[in-house]
Amino acid sequence: MKYGTLEARDEEVNITMDPTKEIDWNLVWTDLMKRSRDTTPARDCAKIWESKESAKRFWDMSKENSHRVEETIAGTQFTPDSRVLDIGAGPGTLAIPFAQRVASVTAVEPAEGMLTVLREKMAEEGVDNISIVQKRWEDVSVAGDLEPPYDVVIASFSLGMADIRAAIEKMMEACNGHVYLYHFAGETHWDRDCRDLWPRLHGKDYQPGPKSDVLYNVLYSMGIFPHVRTFRLQHRQSFADIEEAMAHFRHQYGVTTAEQEAIVRDHLGRVLKKENGVLVLPASSTRVKIWWEVERP
Repeated sequence: MKYGTLEARDEEVNITMDPTKEIDWNLVWTDLMKRSRDTTPARDCAKIWESKESAKRFWDMSKENSHRVEETIAGTQFTPDSRVLDIGAGPGTLAIPFAQRVASVTAVEPAEGMLTVLREKMAEEGVDNISIVQKRWEDVSVAGDLEPPYDVVIASFSLGMADIRAAIEKMMEACNGHVYLYHFAGETHWDRDCRDLWPRLHGKDYQPGPKSDVLYNVLYSMGIFPHVRTFRLQHRQSFADIEEAMAHFRHQYGVTTAEQEAIVRDHLGRVLKKENGVLVLPASSTRVKIWWEVERP
């Protein structure tokens, strides 16, 4: 049975119970994304990673969790002649290891800090087959900015687009092989922390963004019936000391006052564990891999 539809009125989403109509899952995604951004404006992905220091910490974290990178590469169908499009490429976490195995990679990434680190790591690794498009995916023109078709299009935990249907349509336009999306399921460790901290930091409830259930339903409504694999990921972040940890989380938690600083310091004092002379934030979350082959008429 179909239970309802979502209608936009004055930028609010209201549920009208009408069993004869489909739910607009793209509108559900858009509304949840808007609510999340309105609640946590500091969490804008491009802005978080504008500084080279933040981007370098992201790279270091990816090296600590290199098993995830290797599993992602191993779980992707490609050949030495493949061309890969990496959306939200960051500092090259996937782009560089892909480039060492395929003909070429196009990395789409808007944040200057991320791209600075990416270029440095390309030089260190001797990789010269990555082309860079410094734009948000929403602003990319397939014909004007890219060189399609790509054998692999991948977006790994980079689905911050408000209109996810349009984003997916553009991915398929650029692809003549497989699309791979990685996203979150259920409450992440970040969601749990923010659910507790946000009312104390900002005087309002935290609103998480849309998860993989909505994403799957958007795909289904588009006539895409993908493969789905759910997995548990154990991961960790290391910091030399509490000051380095504060430098990392200060912007992400939107800290601007001494009172907020004290709240976050107290929180980090409770969740960080000392291991081998460094402070470690252990975490785990449920992730989802969603992939399908693009069928051309």
